[in-house]
Amino acid sequence: MCKIVVIGSTNTDMTIQCDVLPSVGEIVAGRQFRVCPGGKGANEAIAASRLGGSVSLITKTGNDLFGRQAKQMFSTEGIRTDYIFADPDHPSGVALIMVNDSGEKYISLAQGSITTLSHQEIDKTRSEIMDAKVLLIELETPIEMALYAARIAAANNVPVIINPSPRQALPDELFKLSTIMIPNRMEAEKLTGVKVTDFEAAKKAAVILAKKGVGTVIITMGHRGAFMYRNGESHIIDAVDTVVRDASGAGDVFCAAICVAISEKMDMLDALRMASAAAALQVSREGMIDAIPYRYEVEQLMNG
Repeated sequence: MCKIVVIGSTNTDMTIQCDVLPSVGEIVAGRQFRVCPGGKGANEAIAASRLGGSVSLITKTGNDLFGRQAKQMFSTEGIRTDYIFADPDHPSGVALIMVNDSGEKYISLAQGSITTLSHQEIDKTRSEIMDAKVLLIELETPIEMALYAARIAAANNVPVIINPSPRQALPDELFKLSTIMIPNRMEAEKLTGVKVTDFEAAKKAAVILAKKGVGTVIITMGHRGAFMYRNGESHIIDAVDTVVRDASGAGDVFCAAICVAISEKMDMLDALRMASAAAALQVSREGMIDAIPYRYEVEQLMNG
């Protein structure tokens, strides 16, 4: 078992499955309603654990029912919960999600307590970060806390993997601290100004990110697959063919799989293949947490 530290959000997701997504002011009938834990940090931690990693999660919930339920769920998933902090003054995060039959979705997120994650709390996790095989950060985490944690990891030669989602402008320092950055094509466009419509455009965006200081750039491109750029070389990994039922969490599962592979010292191209297979399983199922695959399922898919 290899040690992966994930810093990120945990929310309660409330999801309605519907035939079509509504226009502004329109009411559409939904078929199914689900309430389950979510948040990018939670998704990534659970995915990394199910894919074979030994995982610690650094996050912050409210001191409320949602927060307590999430902590219990993480423990059940085999995730270390020592660094899940509780905020007495701010509620746990909540996401409202609508998903149509094509897997497209609307999401509105009230971040809640994760926005109050502090330097003092990150300091309490310092030894955990320093001892990690890899640190994964998503950007529902406050940017300053992401930077602070990344500095600790980089100073101790711990690889830093950044999932720059949700898309936003980033400080220059975070690029320089990124061992690997894994944007999707829309996030890559936000970070570089290059509209990523094909692999040629993906390379242009990746080169810009590399010049900003990112060691390895991996741009995920949905059904087209993924593009990797490192050390001046380009690599394309085809997507695994599947029927998309719900695209929720595909990027989180992909990033988690890369972290597991890195922690196991797997070759990067093999890591990409594993991540692509894991993401394909995720989108072939409805829901988020329940859909996250286990390692044996990914290996079965890869081995055909």
